[in-house]
Amino acid sequence: MTTLSITGGRVLLPSGTVTNADVLVDQDSGLILEIGDDLAGDEPLDASGSLVTPGFVNGHCHVAMTLLRGYADDKPLESWLREDIWPAEAELNPGDIRVGTELGLLEMIKSGTTAFADMYFEVPEIAAAVEQAGLRARLGHGVISVAKDDEAAREDARTGLEVAREYDGAADGRISTAFMPHSLTTVDGEYLAEFVPEARELDVPVHYHANETTDEVDPIVDEHGVRPLAYAAEKGMLEPGDFVAHGVHLDESEITALAEAGTSVIHCPASNMKLASGMTPVQRLLEAGVTVGLGTDGAASNNDLSMLDEARDAAMIGKLAADDASAVPASAVVEMMTRGSAEAIGLDSGRLEAGAPADLAVIDVDRPHLTPHHDLVSHLAYAAAAADVRHTVCDGRVLMRDREVKTLDEPSVLERASRTAASLVDRADD
Repeated sequence: MTTLSITGGRVLLPSGTVTNADVLVDQDSGLILEIGDDLAGDEPLDASGSLVTPGFVNGHCHVAMTLLRGYADDKPLESWLREDIWPAEAELNPGDIRVGTELGLLEMIKSGTTAFADMYFEVPEIAAAVEQAGLRARLGHGVISVAKDDEAAREDARTGLEVAREYDGAADGRISTAFMPHSLTTVDGEYLAEFVPEARELDVPVHYHANETTDEVDPIVDEHGVRPLAYAAEKGMLEPGDFVAHGVHLDESEITALAEAGTSVIHCPASNMKLASGMTPVQRLLEAGVTVGLGTDGAASNNDLSMLDEARDAAMIGKLAADDASAVPASAVVEMMTRGSAEAIGLDSGRLEAGAPADLAVIDVDRPHLTPHHDLVSHLAYAAAAADVRHTVCDGRVLMRDREVKTLDEPSVLERASRTAASLVDRADD
């Protein structure tokens, strides 16, 4: 057994309290052995002047969309998708997606994220990048039927099932999968009725966009006479372990249905604000007992993948949505970006305790904007930034030490991403 010892820092415990302690990790199993005093290991990792936190869990993103960061800004969702994003995505090839994924994984490692859920295309390329980078992920192929004939729509759904079957357990168990219809309005009901039961036979969760804008609510109400999540339930898509992205325009009946079903919500505040989609009723969801995670969405609508940025946005907009300064407090936001997101997407992560996976981030808190140390949990929610992350560890492996990423060649990733993004835009504009 080889061990890693994270020493000299303070540790954020599952209770939400912070204590002076070391963390000892079994690198062979990838599990935390002990949290306590004077824990020496074979490999030391200095955490002096720092806070050791659970690795952040990005509950919903489209990681390869880093290539479209800043490409089309300041437009509402529907026109942004149809006029800019979907035409550009139509030009993506597998190599592009590999490069964009590596760029996103590099950014996530450097901002303390150790696990994420991703809905996109060419999942084999994404899985290969995840295996190389060392992160933990739940992956799925984004299934879409709109603007496709029946044969193409069925083939897309079959691809979603094949990805879920083939890659579950990949990367030495760090990759899990899900069946991921894009949304209730971009996949016709006949395909949901046919293919969701097949996904259940694979024993994987279902993940989809829901109630992101009124344009995802009104058509379902008009056509089917029920709210979107009631429609989802009719299609077998509101089950324990399922998780939906956004959930901005939920009514009380849908919040109750989520709580009763055990279906989670991934809150994406930055994307929702930028696209003027609205404000998710996070406090009401929490009070109802719904598991709420936090996600960045894609870098094209955010425009970064930092969960620390997302935490601040979640806390601020949560108070506005509830018209209550005490709503969505710092402790709740930190829970959302760690254990909440992990539970929502069905990964065993997001907590620091003996026996838990050794997924963690070490945050330098001896910084001007993080001084004084009245409340380090508050600092995580309101003041910490991606650049404050010193080290990132996933599955017991050091992915970044003193800001140097060990699993990806940062200069090469940046150069290839810049070149690939320029080529993509040229093709999309032709």
